[in-house]
Amino acid sequence: MNIAKQIKTLLQEAELYRSQGLLDEALVKYRHAEDLIQRDEQLKNRLNLIDAVSKKIQRLKDEIQRIENAPKKPEVSAQIQDLIKKLFTFTPNLNEDARALEGAVALAKFGQFKRAILEFKALLKRDSLRVAAAKNIIRCHMALSSVDDAVAEYEQWLSEDIFLPNQLQRLWTFFENMLNKEGIDRILPQTKMSADDVEPMIHIPEIHDVKDQTNADDRLKIEEVKIEDEEDLDINSIGITFDRGPLKEQIFEFKVRFQLGKVLSLLISGREKDLIENFKVGTTINDVQYYSNVAFFNGSGLITAVKKIKIGPLRGDYCVDIEAAIS
Repeated sequence: MNIAKQIKTLLQEAELYRSQGLLDEALVKYRHAEDLIQRDEQLKNRLNLIDAVSKKIQRLKDEIQRIENAPKKPEVSAQIQDLIKKLFTFTPNLNEDARALEGAVALAKFGQFKRAILEFKALLKRDSLRVAAAKNIIRCHMALSSVDDAVAEYEQWLSEDIFLPNQLQRLWTFFENMLNKEGIDRILPQTKMSADDVEPMIHIPEIHDVKDQTNADDRLKIEEVKIEDEEDLDINSIGITFDRGPLKEQIFEFKVRFQLGKVLSLLISGREKDLIENFKVGTTINDVQYYSNVAFFNGSGLITAVKKIKIGPLRGDYCVDIEAAIS
C-alpha cells in the first residue's frame, strides 16, 4: 500500500472510531496519519493535509477532555457495546462457544454488566459453558452491588433442572466463598448430593500453619498440591511482588474481577500511575500468589493485555489481564 492510500485508510479508521465513541483509538489513528504526512515531503497538498489533520486532532482532544470531566454513565449504547465485543475478543483459534464467552466477559470487564448478564444467561443453554456463564452472572451482580439479585439468580438455578448436582455444588462453593470474601453474611441454600455426584477436581493434602516472618501474620502453606484441572480453579485474588521499577519488592493484592480459564482480569484505578507502569504486555511477573477457594498457590503470571477503559462507569481505569502459571 502506498503512502497516500495508507493515510486515507488511517483517516477513515479514525473517523469510524470517533463516530463510535472510541476517541482514544481515533486519536492514535489521526496521529499516525499526521506522522506519515509530515514525513513525506513529496505528498500532494501536504501542508493543507497537515493543517486539516491537526485541527481534527485538537477537536478530538477537546472532546476527550469534556467527556473525562463529565459525570460517568453506567451503560453505553448497544452499538458501542457491540464494538467492544468485536475489538476485545481477540484470542485466536477459539470455537464458537468460547468466542461467545470471551465476548460476554469483554463486556463485563468494561463495566457493561447488564448487557453482559443477558449474554451470559443465553450461554446457560450451552453445556460446555453453563458453569462458567453462571459464575460470571454472579460476578456481574456482585460488581453491581446487587447481592439480592445474585442470590435470587442462584436460587432459581436450584429450582430448575439445567444444572447437574455436582455443578450446583461447585456454584455454591464459588458463591459462598465470594460472599465470605466480601464480608457479606448470607446463608445460601445447598442442593443435596450423594457421594457419587461429587466430581473430585482438586486434591488438597494436609495443610500446616506457618509463621510468615515478613509481615508477622499467620498463613497457610501447601506443601504439595496436585491440581487436576487448573481451568476449574477459581482464583479470588492475587498478590504480586514486583521485581523491578520504583515499586520493586513491594507487595500488592488485587481482587480478581473476572476469570476466563487461566486468564485473570484485574481492575486498577487510573489514579495509580506508578502501579499501572509496572504492567507491560508481554512481561512475566515471577512472584505471584494465587488465592483460591481452597488454598493459596505460588506461581508467575504473563501480562497479556492492558486496556484503558474509556467509556462507561469504569472510564479512566485500567483492565489488566494476567495468564496464570501456578507452580
